Amino acid sequence: MTSRADSLRHLEREVGVLIRRIKKVIGERARAVHEDLQPASYLMLSWLVDEGPVRASAMVERFSIDKGAISRQLQHLDDLGLVIRTPDPDDGRATLVSASDDARHRLADVAEHRRKWLDEQLGDWTAEELENFATTLEKYNRSLNA
Repeated sequence: MTSRADSLRHLEREVGVLIRRIKKVIGERARAVHEDLQPASYLMLSWLVDEGPVRASAMVERFSIDKGAISRQLQHLDDLGLVIRTPDPDDGRATLVSASDDARHRLADVAEHRRKWLDEQLGDWTAEELENFATTLEKYNRSLNA
């Protein structure tokens, strides 16, 4: 029987593999959206699709990085035509940032392609196995966010 300590070491190893795989995939997805898109900007853009329009201050809070770094990433996205900046209707001095329609379409195409690829790679997994894994991963993430 495997000890709890051995199981935790196994978990750490597998999470390490997952992190390395995710870093690689984020880079690939960023380049698929736009050849010049930086991986960090890709993550922000993906978040903006779901959460925007938002103030840059919301991004500072969400990504736990300083305002200057957010500003540079937003400028990078703006230079690529992937974000839109509009005046905040609640405060004319502030600006809201959202993903452009082009960005939304590009991200949707990349996500669809990735899901098809993932479906092929996990073709021998049943729907129940996929759901069980997703549920367990969700429980893991919730436990670490507590």
